[in-house]
Amino acid sequence: MKGRVIKSTGSWYNVQLSDGEMVNCRIKGKFRLKELKLTNPIAVGDYVEIEKEEGLDTGIIKEIHERENYIIRKSPRKPGHFHIIASNIDMAYLVVSLKMPQTSTGFIDRFLMVAEMYHIPVTIIVNKADIYANKELEKWERISKGYQQAGYPIILMSAENKGDIDKLKKTIQHQTNLFAGQSGVGKSTLINALQPKLDIVTNEVSNYSEKGMHTTTFAELHPLENAEGFIIDTPGIKELEASDFDTNEISHYFPEMRDLLNNCKFNNCLHKNEPKCAIIAAVENGEIAEFRYHNYINILLDKQAQNYWES
Repeated sequence: MKGRVIKSTGSWYNVQLSDGEMVNCRIKGKFRLKELKLTNPIAVGDYVEIEKEEGLDTGIIKEIHERENYIIRKSPRKPGHFHIIASNIDMAYLVVSLKMPQTSTGFIDRFLMVAEMYHIPVTIIVNKADIYANKELEKWERISKGYQQAGYPIILMSAENKGDIDKLKKTIQHQTNLFAGQSGVGKSTLINALQPKLDIVTNEVSNYSEKGMHTTTFAELHPLENAEGFIIDTPGIKELEASDFDTNEISHYFPEMRDLLNNCKFNNCLHKNEPKCAIIAAVENGEIAEFRYHNYINILLDKQAQNYWES
């Protein structure tokens, strides 16, 4: 029987069958993903084949269907292991805020890079528009221009504004939508506004640290009310890291750079200080946002440092 994993609590998985029946399942044996060491071999969003256990209401997951895509991060608890956040995603919505707390463009660009690696389209939602002063809105204009140059849709909205929510409701129909973001950006409030019956727990942002507190423990897939499609709610993400990649691959995951790579003089150009580098020229000409380029350099330097210590 084919079904889709709706929720994972570590050792048990809630699987929804094609007729809507929910079966609590566990796994037998080992599942691998390109030889990566995984903390969760099965992820929310997976399509699986199950077999019900004789005389019980539970089932066994026998097979995982091939994933169209997935998003992954390094495990915070097991060095060298990876955690699949969710799979088979049509659109990822990265929820960010300009204050209380402020989301750094460095975090945004690392998320976008990982999404590019695993072929997941992203729309950026700048939430909490109702609390921003002119200085924050001016900052948003600069950031927005940079991401639009890179080809990313970006939405300024408020989860408290019904008009904004109604527009987003139309956008997310007929697809599987992943909502992600650091704690405190209003992701849970936004999902509750889109799907009030979910009643996801939310916490206030600490006035002292201006940081949010985690409210979602496990990723979970929720069917949309009155429409085909799903929302995947994810835990607040502090750090997002990709699986292994080479330093010369990083620019391939910045779309505005990728289009210019063949114009560099050297095939192995890292776009740091090489002569006749098309990427550096594009930054100087305003074709690539300066902050995006600096975030690229930071990712590159972090990777080079990691390679040094692991060698």
